[in-house]
Amino acid sequence: MDQKAMAPENPEERIVWVGLSWTYAFYAVGGLYVVGPVIGWLLAGVLAARVLRVENRIVIPLPVWLWIIGMLMMLVAVVVGHLQNNLGTGQLIKSSIGWAKGWALLALFILAGSSLQIRPELIARAAMRVCLHTLLLLPVFIGAWLLRLPETAYVSPLKAVGGPGPEFFAVSLYELDPQSGLPRWRLFTPWAPALGFVANIFFLLALIERERSWRIIGISASVLMILMSQSRLALLALLFVIGVRFCLVYLRGPILAFACMVASLIFAYAGAWILEGLETGYESIKAARADSTRVREALARIALHRWRTEAPVWGHGVVERGPHLVEYMPIGSHHSWYGLLFVKGMVGFLALALPLIFSLLTLGLKALRGGIVELTGFFCVLLLFLYTFGENLEILAYLIWPALIFIGLAHGARPAARTTPVEEACS
Repeated sequence: MDQKAMAPENPEERIVWVGLSWTYAFYAVGGLYVVGPVIGWLLAGVLAARVLRVENRIVIPLPVWLWIIGMLMMLVAVVVGHLQNNLGTGQLIKSSIGWAKGWALLALFILAGSSLQIRPELIARAAMRVCLHTLLLLPVFIGAWLLRLPETAYVSPLKAVGGPGPEFFAVSLYELDPQSGLPRWRLFTPWAPALGFVANIFFLLALIERERSWRIIGISASVLMILMSQSRLALLALLFVIGVRFCLVYLRGPILAFACMVASLIFAYAGAWILEGLETGYESIKAARADSTRVREALARIALHRWRTEAPVWGHGVVERGPHLVEYMPIGSHHSWYGLLFVKGMVGFLALALPLIFSLLTLGLKALRGGIVELTGFFCVLLLFLYTFGENLEILAYLIWPALIFIGLAHGARPAARTTPVEEACS
């Protein structure tokens, strides 16, 4: 498909095209954390304008309604948590703004994907442009490490708008792992594991890119970003997605039954050895970054203990810094579920769990039909599920929104989108 065919055709596509393909331009001025929420609320404005027109009837699928209700419950949890913990009006306003830049985006982007006219191939091509820019800029990032330039080039003045920390507005050239001393890169993301998350999303979008040259660029850049991030979860997620995708695409009908029979026989004779090997591999992965593993486990223990004993229903309302044991990192960070339990209690936990699980099951069934939109949407929600155990979805919503739009596209997939077979995208 040529570049002309990829030109945006309506306001929502122009917003998505500029917001995604200009990623590095926004990053250079430290504006990505600002641009993400702006895109989400602009798309909501476009949808609201369409709804106000009587001739445009918007049908919102049930799973999308669950996301909307769930994210609104997050706001309710914010309000009740602040009131119960006497955090004050000023902190409540600040946290509500944080909700609008975080959890609200999950519902807004999924709603936009399901209800607006956004072509999946346009999102994929915009992502491929970001991958191309990454390959072109790699000599700069690698050269900065070789020349031992400062790790952070500068921090944008846009940090004055407020955010989780200066790393969201910093232009980072590289960083050194304190444990191994080896370099790792986070590029346009706030930390290296987040780059692995985004790279996995770009890998999925590269697989549906129809132009072979763009597809090669996307796959190459995505895998390279995962390796440069040195993220264990990113590498495991990539291998897991490739394995599941292979099964969904090639193991169907009688072939699937035969494959299951063979796998059962193999496991019956070698199950103990396989489980032992998996356990050994898991322990090796944990040992590869022992300090990080120790901090994550300590953060989890603190979050669970204080959630159970202090605020089981509505949570503590705000994030708190941990003790020296966890290097003063926020309690519940590095894990969406622990973070939700600590900050928003069981209400917040269920507000994410219910729509996420429902989407996973719904799109899993749709993916079996072979539609490329449904298949990609399923893997996007699968990635979200996997990363809830290693990242905070709320804080990265401004980066992972292409995946959220695809989840919405899959839930509201139109007949035209379902006619493209998986095999065509893989050819």
